[in-house]
Amino acid sequence: MKFSIFLNPQIPGSGYSNEENAVAKRPIGRSVESYQALLHEVREIAIHADQIGFDALMMTEHHFHSEGFEFSVNPLMFLTDLAARTERILLAPLGIVLPAWDPIRAAEDVALLDQFSKGRLRLGVARGYQNRWMNVLGQRWQATAARSDGSKTDTRNFDVFGEVLKIMKMAWTQDTLRYKSDVLDYEVPAPFDGIEGWPALEWTQKFGAPGEVDDQGRIHAVSVGPKPYQNPYPELWQPFTISDRSVIRAAQEDILPWMFTPNPDEHAAKARLYQEESAKCGRDYKLGEHTGILKIVGMADTREEAIATYGMSMQKDFAAFFGPFGYLEVLRKKEDDRHQPISPEKGDYKRMNEVEMALLGGPDDIKRGIQRMLDRMPDLEWFGLFMQGQQGVLPLDTVKRNLELFATKVIPEFSD
Repeated sequence: MKFSIFLNPQIPGSGYSNEENAVAKRPIGRSVESYQALLHEVREIAIHADQIGFDALMMTEHHFHSEGFEFSVNPLMFLTDLAARTERILLAPLGIVLPAWDPIRAAEDVALLDQFSKGRLRLGVARGYQNRWMNVLGQRWQATAARSDGSKTDTRNFDVFGEVLKIMKMAWTQDTLRYKSDVLDYEVPAPFDGIEGWPALEWTQKFGAPGEVDDQGRIHAVSVGPKPYQNPYPELWQPFTISDRSVIRAAQEDILPWMFTPNPDEHAAKARLYQEESAKCGRDYKLGEHTGILKIVGMADTREEAIATYGMSMQKDFAAFFGPFGYLEVLRKKEDDRHQPISPEKGDYKRMNEVEMALLGGPDDIKRGIQRMLDRMPDLEWFGLFMQGQQGVLPLDTVKRNLELFATKVIPEFSD
């Protein structure tokens, strides 16, 4: 098994962790000093994780977070900074929200980071679930936030995601790109019947890619460069693959799904669906192979110390922010009334630990939690530590100590 950390970068002193400071600096997301503090912490964590043996570092994409939480507006650019400061760790946006991107610009930016890092990129791709920014940045494609409910708007988001990814793959794998998309109302070249009056025609005919210029001297196709460092392109990942529809498409596209369902039995059921759908496409993965699981992890020398350190830090921000988006559903138990939503009061560390969304304790407690997943998925490929309630909330030394304990006490037991 391989191990990653997942960051939702949080500006230190934001949210309920330091409510008075966050209100005084409102909107803290536009505070230069506060953002520099975030950069310092994330850089320190990345370098530390690289040095102590973690295999990957993952980071989300979100916009307009004036409150300072999930403050990672461009993970490709942020990870480019981290690529220059690290040596071996894989870097993964988890993920770039495709319905908010131009497909060719996205393909170029991905290829650049893959080149800069010499193949250390793993590309997470996502649909985008937050309407505050998805409705703004996705408007060119008439795409709004994904609702995972099968509605018309959700299906539009689903279709746009697939079409953007299709064009990106074409840009990476074809020396010349010529394509007309009815889904996006997007054509390459534009106009599709050819661009006339290209001043450097003779130059392109001699040095450009074959097929760029047609017999009438018009630009007939484009050549997107550079190619990715990896051939044909970085391995694709997808975050928070909860709905069966997303699991099935991930299998069809050979995308590695990262799952955030809570208990080991639910993880195994999704992994089995992925395995079965992959087999239909000719890929015979073992149960858990090409699959990742994400959990909040808080470690200390003893269980009591772990609860005291991490128990309270993770719950208020999680319940207040993620709760309205429906993420408290991952805390549901069989005995809960299925007709009633999970209340924020239930989003505490005890419930997180009980449903195994979070693993809190000493080294043996964490190892037992991981083993429960391996008992159901013997070939689980990736385990990710979700840094919720840590970076930006706890002292940086405490966050680094958590990672160091995990790297020295847990990883050697399970690492490939």
